[in-house]
Amino acid sequence: MSGEPTLEAILLAQIEHHATEVFYNLDPVRYPSAFVAKLPGCVKTALCWRAAPSGNADFTAYAAVLGNFPSILDMWRDKGCRAESFFPAHDPVMDEYGHGERPIDVVFVGGYSRHHRLTRLAESAIGRLLPLRQHRRPKAVAKIAQPPVFGRDLYDLLGSAKIVLNGAIDMSGSDRGNMRCFEAMGCGALLVSDAGRYPGGMDSETIVTYAGGSDCLAQIETSLNNWTEIKAKAERGRAAVRDLYSKQQQWALFRSLVSRL
Repeated sequence: MSGEPTLEAILLAQIEHHATEVFYNLDPVRYPSAFVAKLPGCVKTALCWRAAPSGNADFTAYAAVLGNFPSILDMWRDKGCRAESFFPAHDPVMDEYGHGERPIDVVFVGGYSRHHRLTRLAESAIGRLLPLRQHRRPKAVAKIAQPPVFGRDLYDLLGSAKIVLNGAIDMSGSDRGNMRCFEAMGCGALLVSDAGRYPGGMDSETIVTYAGGSDCLAQIETSLNNWTEIKAKAERGRAAVRDLYSKQQQWALFRSLVSRL
């Protein structure tokens, strides 16, 4: 492409060159309805995934908004979008992890503040001169925190832990089932997460839930003290995620969705 084309122009050219018939977008906030209107004629169906509130973003030009939180799907319907239930899939690569010793008792992967990047700034020398105290981690947390990990390094970490602690935020009401749930269970760790409405396969037979901070600590202590029994629960969780959310089933559901749009 001549000159200095925008990222949007490059993406549109790639779609046209590929002769894409189904465009599935995981970043609709960046590419909302206005972008859909520019798609080349080869595109027959445009779908997007969005499992979070997005202010005034307009997705009505998409044939459907996909997500796994019922309350969020209802919100998109109220905004004039067609919304359909869809779930993350089990990554077969996760089967390679977590079959040996689990030297880590509890691991938490995530941000301390919802403004993720502000935590690093708040804890820097310059940041300590700014009014960012609410974004700084307690010293006890910062002392044991490790740098971010992704991909196989994340799977290796989750597979090395007995318990993966998860905390949902209030954006989806009492709905639960964020990606960390699938990752933790898929790597064979026990998921300890806050109480709420979970998708199929995530219940009292496969995970442990807590009702608050003190209850969370009690549930973790009980689980570690009864690890032989709890390990079996974690294995049931691993099997549930692998069986209920396989790539094959996800692909079949996706094809079914597209055929109905």
